[in-house]
Amino acid sequence: MSAAFAIDLTDAETFPSRRTEAWKYSDLKRYLREAPEPSPTAAVGPPGPFYDLGGEAIVFANGRAVGVTDFIASGQQTLRLRYVSDAVGTGHTASARVSARAGAKLLLLETHEGAGSAYVAHNTLELDVAAGAEVTRVVLVEEPEDAISVSEAHVKVEAGGVFRQTVITTGAKLQRIETRITHYAQGAHVQADGLYLLNGSRHADLTSVVRHVEHDGTTSQLIKGVARDTARGVFQGKIVVERGADGTDARMGHHALIASAKNARNGAEIDAKPELIIYADDVQCAHGNTVGTLDESALFYMEQRGIPADEARALLTQAFLIEVVDRIEHEGAREVAREWLTARL
Repeated sequence: MSAAFAIDLTDAETFPSRRTEAWKYSDLKRYLREAPEPSPTAAVGPPGPFYDLGGEAIVFANGRAVGVTDFIASGQQTLRLRYVSDAVGTGHTASARVSARAGAKLLLLETHEGAGSAYVAHNTLELDVAAGAEVTRVVLVEEPEDAISVSEAHVKVEAGGVFRQTVITTGAKLQRIETRITHYAQGAHVQADGLYLLNGSRHADLTSVVRHVEHDGTTSQLIKGVARDTARGVFQGKIVVERGADGTDARMGHHALIASAKNARNGAEIDAKPELIIYADDVQCAHGNTVGTLDESALFYMEQRGIPADEARALLTQAFLIEVVDRIEHEGAREVAREWLTARL
């Protein structure tokens, strides 16, 4: 994966195609050949799923900021970042910048809330985690089945900082959630988790690049996914350990289930590309990837005890995915994420 592709919704020449290696599983050019018309103004609507957890808010409606677009955290704070889309056949872009000062502890609760149909959204976040700061980012993404969306987060974690991320999504016509992390290590820790639950013909691409550029840093990544019907799940994860980043400990795991109907001619698809690139010595790095199906014997056992087949599948799916949610350390955010996911099973 090379440098981030600079997408400009007003210029179709910037839309990547499968000929770009990092986009070969998510061919934006195939679905978007021309620049969309700009989206009109939109109302924000009801409060997002994290509203009850309080805190400050940055809100965009069809790319237009409702108030501030920058936030600087000091001390212990909560920020709700909402990207609201309510458009039909048009496109919009939003950009936010968030910084956590040295020693700050920030809970960043991000939602991508879609209504309307066939819109194109491009959202970006610049996030700086200062030395000794701690940021927990939890992202819930729900968009229409015919929407196209690209979300980018560019994260910088300074020495001794902590950054934890959990992305939970149900996909769209084409959806890519990309996270690029520059890891200055020296005791810094990154946790970059995510899960996708896809029905119908939805597509979700979780792409991440973590660059360890200094010594003695840790990264832990767990991605899980379920694709049903004719949906397509994509995971591209790359961890790069640069020269001089000795003592790095980096672990990556992607595990997915295909839950298409038996004997389906065109069933669900999972594409996974985990990568480790190591230029340093004295490191501990590993990655794993599995793709399978639900345990038929467990399904049979549950059905024999009177649990309907659909309910049994939902329970097994939840048991598989919930490990990612359980890794969210903040109790309030974890419970909201658990309820949000359970309602969509």
